[in-house]
Amino acid sequence: MINNLLKYGVILCLSVFVTSTIADQNTIKNSIERAYPGLKVDTVQPSEVKGLYEVFIGPQLYYVSADGRYLLQGTLRDLKTKKDLTEPKVARARANAIDKVGPEKMVIFKSEKPKHVVSVFTDIDCGYCRKLHSEIDQYLERGISIQYLFFPRAGKDSDSYNKAVSVWCSDDRNKALTAAKQGQTMETKTCDNPVLEHMALSSAFGARGTPMIVFDDGNTWPGYLPADKLAKLLDSRN
Repeated sequence: MINNLLKYGVILCLSVFVTSTIADQNTIKNSIERAYPGLKVDTVQPSEVKGLYEVFIGPQLYYVSADGRYLLQGTLRDLKTKKDLTEPKVARARANAIDKVGPEKMVIFKSEKPKHVVSVFTDIDCGYCRKLHSEIDQYLERGISIQYLFFPRAGKDSDSYNKAVSVWCSDDRNKALTAAKQGQTMETKTCDNPVLEHMALSSAFGARGTPMIVFDDGNTWPGYLPADKLAKLLDSRN
Protein backbone atom coordinates (compact mmCIF):
# COMPACT_ATOMS: atom_id res chain seq x y z
CA MET A 1 0.00 0.00 0.00
CA ILE A 2 2.74 2.46 1.06
CA ASN A 3 4.87 1.47 -1.89
CA ASN A 4 1.94 2.09 -4.23
CA LEU A 5 1.36 5.52 -2.70
CA LEU A 6 5.03 6.41 -2.99
CA LYS A 7 5.05 5.24 -6.61
CA TYR A 8 1.93 7.27 -7.33
CA GLY A 9 3.45 10.28 -5.59
CA VAL A 10 6.62 10.08 -7.64
CA ILE A 11 4.65 9.79 -10.86
CA LEU A 12 2.45 12.74 -9.84
CA CYS A 13 5.48 14.89 -8.98
CA LEU A 14 7.15 14.07 -12.27
CA SER A 15 3.95 14.86 -14.12
CA VAL A 16 3.65 18.25 -12.39
CA PHE A 17 7.33 19.01 -13.11
CA VAL A 18 7.05 18.13 -16.79
CA THR A 19 3.81 20.11 -17.16
CA SER A 20 5.39 23.08 -15.40
CA THR A 21 8.51 22.90 -17.58
CA ILE A 22 6.47 22.78 -20.78
CA ALA A 23 4.37 25.72 -19.58
CA ASP A 24 7.53 27.73 -18.82
CA GLN A 25 9.00 26.89 -22.23
CA ASN A 26 5.84 28.03 -24.02
CA THR A 27 5.70 31.21 -21.93
CA ILE A 28 9.32 32.03 -22.74
CA LYS A 29 8.97 31.31 -26.46
CA ASN A 30 5.83 33.42 -26.75
CA SER A 31 7.32 36.24 -24.69
CA ILE A 32 10.45 36.52 -26.86
CA GLU A 33 8.60 36.29 -30.15
CA ARG A 34 6.15 38.98 -28.99
CA ALA A 35 8.97 41.27 -27.87
CA TYR A 36 10.99 40.72 -31.06
CA PRO A 37 8.63 40.08 -33.98
CA GLY A 38 10.37 38.16 -36.74
CA LEU A 39 12.69 36.27 -34.42
CA LYS A 40 12.22 32.53 -34.33
CA VAL A 41 13.05 30.67 -31.12
CA ASP A 42 14.54 27.30 -31.99
CA THR A 43 14.78 25.60 -28.59
CA VAL A 44 13.98 26.31 -24.95
CA GLN A 45 15.21 24.05 -22.17
CA PRO A 46 16.15 24.30 -18.50
CA SER A 47 19.69 25.44 -17.74
CA GLU A 48 21.90 24.25 -14.90
CA VAL A 49 20.48 27.11 -12.78
CA LYS A 50 17.04 26.62 -11.28
CA GLY A 51 14.50 29.02 -12.77
CA LEU A 52 16.74 29.96 -15.69
CA TYR A 53 16.20 28.59 -19.19
CA GLU A 54 18.51 28.27 -22.19
CA VAL A 55 17.11 29.72 -25.38
CA PHE A 56 18.71 29.15 -28.77
CA ILE A 57 17.92 31.51 -31.62
CA GLY A 58 19.97 30.12 -34.46
CA PRO A 59 23.47 29.51 -33.08
CA GLN A 60 23.07 32.20 -30.39
CA LEU A 61 22.39 31.24 -26.77
CA TYR A 62 20.43 33.39 -24.32
CA TYR A 63 19.24 32.83 -20.77
CA VAL A 64 15.66 33.73 -19.85
CA SER A 65 13.74 33.69 -16.57
CA ALA A 66 10.92 31.16 -16.21
CA ASP A 67 8.26 33.89 -16.43
CA GLY A 68 9.70 35.05 -19.76
CA ARG A 69 10.34 38.59 -18.53
CA TYR A 70 14.10 38.79 -18.17
CA LEU A 71 16.66 37.91 -20.84
CA LEU A 72 20.41 37.99 -20.57
CA GLN A 73 23.33 37.01 -22.76
CA GLY A 74 26.73 36.04 -21.46
CA THR A 75 28.84 33.22 -20.10
CA LEU A 76 27.45 30.90 -17.43
CA ARG A 77 30.33 29.50 -15.37
CA ASP A 78 30.31 26.82 -12.69
CA LEU A 79 32.44 28.28 -9.88
CA LYS A 80 32.90 24.87 -8.27
CA THR A 81 34.28 23.11 -11.32
CA LYS A 82 35.49 26.35 -12.99
CA LYS A 83 33.93 25.17 -16.25
CA ASP A 84 32.40 27.39 -18.89
CA LEU A 85 28.88 25.99 -19.36
CA THR A 86 27.98 28.26 -22.27
CA GLU A 87 30.70 28.05 -24.93
CA PRO A 88 30.61 24.25 -25.50
CA LYS A 89 26.88 24.47 -26.25
CA VAL A 90 27.33 27.47 -28.54
CA ALA A 91 30.16 25.66 -30.33
CA ARG A 92 27.90 22.67 -31.01
CA ALA A 93 25.26 25.05 -32.36
CA ARG A 94 27.83 26.63 -34.69
CA ALA A 95 28.90 23.20 -35.97
CA ASN A 96 25.26 22.29 -36.61
CA ALA A 97 24.69 25.59 -38.43
CA ILE A 98 27.69 24.93 -40.69
CA ASP A 99 26.38 21.43 -41.39
CA LYS A 100 23.00 22.91 -42.37
CA VAL A 101 24.64 25.13 -44.97
CA GLY A 102 26.12 22.02 -46.53
CA PRO A 103 29.17 21.52 -48.76
CA GLU A 104 27.13 22.23 -51.88
CA LYS A 105 26.95 25.88 -50.78
CA MET A 106 30.67 26.31 -50.10
CA VAL A 107 33.84 26.60 -52.15
CA ILE A 108 35.92 23.67 -50.97
CA PHE A 109 39.62 22.94 -51.35
CA LYS A 110 40.04 19.26 -50.44
CA SER A 111 43.22 17.70 -49.13
CA GLU A 112 44.24 14.43 -50.80
CA LYS A 113 45.12 13.05 -47.35
CA PRO A 114 42.43 14.64 -45.18
CA LYS A 115 42.85 14.76 -41.42
CA HIS A 116 40.89 17.89 -40.60
CA VAL A 117 38.20 20.10 -42.11
CA VAL A 118 37.87 23.77 -41.22
CA SER A 119 35.37 26.31 -42.44
CA VAL A 120 36.73 29.78 -43.19
CA PHE A 121 34.68 32.96 -43.53
CA THR A 122 36.60 34.98 -46.09
CA ASP A 123 36.58 38.41 -47.69
CA ILE A 124 38.17 38.38 -51.15
CA ASP A 125 39.80 41.79 -50.57
CA CYS A 126 41.02 41.11 -47.00
CA GLY A 127 44.82 41.07 -46.79
CA TYR A 128 45.12 38.21 -44.32
CA CYS A 129 42.46 36.24 -46.22
CA ARG A 130 44.64 36.55 -49.31
CA LYS A 131 47.71 35.51 -47.33
CA LEU A 132 45.89 32.42 -46.04
CA HIS A 133 44.76 31.45 -49.52
CA SER A 134 48.20 32.07 -51.03
CA GLU A 135 49.36 29.23 -48.75
CA ILE A 136 46.45 26.91 -49.59
CA ASP A 137 48.80 24.16 -50.81
CA GLN A 138 50.51 24.14 -47.40
CA TYR A 139 47.19 23.57 -45.62
CA LEU A 140 46.22 20.81 -48.02
CA GLU A 141 49.64 19.16 -47.65
CA ARG A 142 49.11 19.04 -43.88
CA GLY A 143 45.78 17.28 -44.32
CA ILE A 144 43.59 20.34 -43.75
CA SER A 145 40.65 20.72 -46.13
CA ILE A 146 39.22 24.23 -46.25
CA GLN A 147 35.55 25.07 -46.77
CA TYR A 148 35.14 28.72 -47.74
CA LEU A 149 32.10 30.82 -46.89
CA PHE A 150 31.88 34.44 -48.00
CA PHE A 151 31.91 37.37 -45.59
CA PRO A 152 32.40 40.57 -47.61
CA ARG A 153 32.75 43.00 -44.71
CA ALA A 154 31.77 46.04 -46.77
CA GLY A 155 28.28 44.60 -47.06
CA LYS A 156 25.78 43.80 -49.76
CA ASP A 157 26.37 45.32 -53.19
CA SER A 158 29.92 46.34 -52.31
CA ASP A 159 32.78 45.56 -54.66
CA SER A 160 33.84 42.66 -52.42
CA TYR A 161 30.29 41.34 -52.38
CA ASN A 162 30.04 41.48 -56.17
CA LYS A 163 33.36 39.65 -56.48
CA ALA A 164 32.07 36.90 -54.18
CA VAL A 165 28.94 36.51 -56.30
CA SER A 166 31.02 36.43 -59.50
CA VAL A 167 33.26 33.73 -58.02
CA TRP A 168 30.25 31.65 -57.08
CA CYS A 169 28.71 32.02 -60.51
CA SER A 170 31.92 31.01 -62.32
CA ASP A 171 32.24 27.68 -64.09
CA ASP A 172 35.25 26.80 -61.92
CA ARG A 173 34.72 28.35 -58.48
CA ASN A 174 38.04 27.21 -57.03
CA LYS A 175 40.01 28.66 -59.92
CA ALA A 176 37.94 31.87 -59.85
CA LEU A 177 38.43 32.32 -56.10
CA THR A 178 42.19 31.93 -56.43
CA ALA A 179 42.28 34.44 -59.29
CA ALA A 180 40.16 36.93 -57.34
CA LYS A 181 42.38 36.66 -54.28
CA GLN A 182 45.39 37.30 -56.49
CA GLY A 183 43.79 40.59 -57.54
CA GLN A 184 43.04 39.54 -61.10
CA THR A 185 40.26 41.37 -62.92
CA MET A 186 37.09 39.31 -62.90
CA GLU A 187 34.19 39.05 -65.28
CA THR A 188 31.09 40.21 -63.42
CA LYS A 189 28.54 37.42 -63.16
CA THR A 190 25.27 36.92 -61.33
CA CYS A 191 23.21 33.87 -60.47
CA ASP A 192 21.46 32.29 -57.52
CA ASN A 193 24.07 32.23 -54.77
CA PRO A 194 24.51 31.65 -51.02
CA VAL A 195 26.53 34.82 -50.26
CA LEU A 196 23.81 36.52 -48.21
CA GLU A 197 23.23 33.27 -46.33
CA HIS A 198 26.94 33.13 -45.52
CA MET A 199 26.90 36.75 -44.38
CA ALA A 200 23.91 36.16 -42.10
CA LEU A 201 25.65 33.18 -40.57
CA SER A 202 28.87 35.11 -39.97
CA SER A 203 26.82 37.77 -38.19
CA ALA A 204 25.08 35.14 -36.06
CA PHE A 205 28.51 33.75 -35.16
CA GLY A 206 29.60 37.19 -34.01
CA ALA A 207 32.34 37.51 -36.63
CA ARG A 208 34.11 40.87 -36.42
CA GLY A 209 36.81 40.31 -38.99
CA THR A 210 38.23 37.94 -41.55
CA PRO A 211 39.45 35.33 -41.91
CA MET A 212 37.39 33.61 -39.24
CA ILE A 213 38.25 29.93 -38.88
CA VAL A 214 35.62 27.52 -37.57
CA PHE A 215 36.83 24.08 -36.45
CA ASP A 216 34.70 21.00 -37.06
CA ASP A 217 33.56 21.06 -33.41
CA GLY A 218 32.27 24.62 -33.79
CA ASN A 219 35.04 26.39 -31.88
CA THR A 220 36.55 29.37 -33.65
CA TRP A 221 39.84 31.12 -34.26
CA PRO A 222 39.57 34.84 -35.08
CA GLY A 223 42.20 35.46 -37.71
CA TYR A 224 44.95 33.99 -39.84
CA LEU A 225 47.01 31.00 -38.72
CA PRO A 226 49.87 29.56 -40.80
CA ALA A 227 49.42 25.96 -41.87
CA ASP A 228 51.90 24.41 -39.44
CA LYS A 229 50.41 26.17 -36.41
CA LEU A 230 46.86 25.36 -37.47
CA ALA A 231 47.79 21.71 -37.98
CA LYS A 232 49.38 21.52 -34.52
CA LEU A 233 46.35 23.18 -32.96
CA LEU A 234 43.93 20.81 -34.70
CA ASP A 235 46.02 17.75 -33.81
CA SER A 236 46.10 18.83 -30.14
CA ARG A 237 42.31 19.04 -30.03
CA ASN A 238 41.81 15.38 -31.01
